[in-house]
Amino acid sequence: QRKNPFSNEDRLASKGVHTHRGDSTYGRPPEGSQTEQRGKDAHSHVGKEVEELCLIIRSTGEVGEDGHVSVTFGQLFETYVTISNKVVGILLRARKHGLVHFEGEMLWQGKDDDVIITLL
Repeated sequence: QRKNPFSNEDRLASKGVHTHRGDSTYGRPPEGSQTEQRGKDAHSHVGKEVEELCLIIRSTGEVGEDGHVSVTFGQLFETYVTISNKVVGILLRARKHGLVHFEGEMLWQGKDDDVIITLL
C-alpha cells in the first residue's frame, strides 16, 4: 500500500528503509538504534559468561595427559548452576567459539552427567 488509506490526501505514506538479502545491513538493526545497543550489550554479557565458565572448568577440572583440562558435565553442572541456570546454553556458545569440546549435540542433566567437557 503506497497510499495512506486513512488520509484524504494523495501523497505517499512514509516508507521505512528496506534492505534485501546480500545487503551488508540485511537482518541488522539500524546503526545507532537502541536495538543495536541492546544486541551489543547482550553479546558482551554472554561473552563474560563464557569466560566465567572457562574459569570454572579450569578450577574444577583435572589436567589430562594431553595437557587439556577436563571435567564431567555432572560436576560442572553442580558447580556452575549456582552461578547461572544457563549452563548448557553457555557451553554450546563456548563450543561454537572453539573454547570447549564435548561429544553430542545437547547435554541433559542426569543422562549426560558422565560426558567429558574439555577446555581447549
